Amino acid sequence: MLVIGLTGNYGMGKSTVLKIFRDLGATVIDADSLVRAALNDEKILKRIRGVLGDDVFLSDNSFDKAKAALIIFRNKGLREKVEEILHPIVLKGIDAILDKTSKETVGVGIVVVEIPLLFEKGYDKKFSKTITVYTDIETAIGRLKSAGIRQEDAVMRMNAQMPVEEKTSKSDFVIDNNSDLSRTELQVREIYSRLVQEAKGRHD
Repeated sequence: MLVIGLTGNYGMGKSTVLKIFRDLGATVIDADSLVRAALNDEKILKRIRGVLGDDVFLSDNSFDKAKAALIIFRNKGLREKVEEILHPIVLKGIDAILDKTSKETVGVGIVVVEIPLLFEKGYDKKFSKTITVYTDIETAIGRLKSAGIRQEDAVMRMNAQMPVEEKTSKSDFVIDNNSDLSRTELQVREIYSRLVQEAKGRHD
């Protein structure tokens, strides 16, 4: 089984690429979905309330994710405290899925794990190979604005991340997602084929 770390900055198309890998036959894990699950846990929310206060909770006591995002992306210290709560839970969830997958996989298996902070947190060391999805900033902002995200919010989130050029320099593969979907699919297919060949070599 070959386990791959997939990353990229906000609005650059990580989720799109992950879906293509899934359609090609890879097992995929989305760290953001594990974060969303954690944010439904009352114990986790209690710890987050202790960091961010009552303002990020609505009148029915539900968590206001949008308001929390505005706060933590403007305050690095608070963001790091929230990450300290969530990231160990996410990593534990990833490890559990990988353990289950390894037991169920017969022959060659490719697992692609999407982790936004792959390099920022040093998680790249956990993976056999790494992939960064790249677009230029203008393209990413344009797509986010089309999806209803305000430009200032998009820029704020991007500024909180490692520059994508640094991520591409650290990666084994780079997917250029500046163009149309068909061009992105071709790149993903080529990388997937190479990963399958490498996995076969290890399996043999």
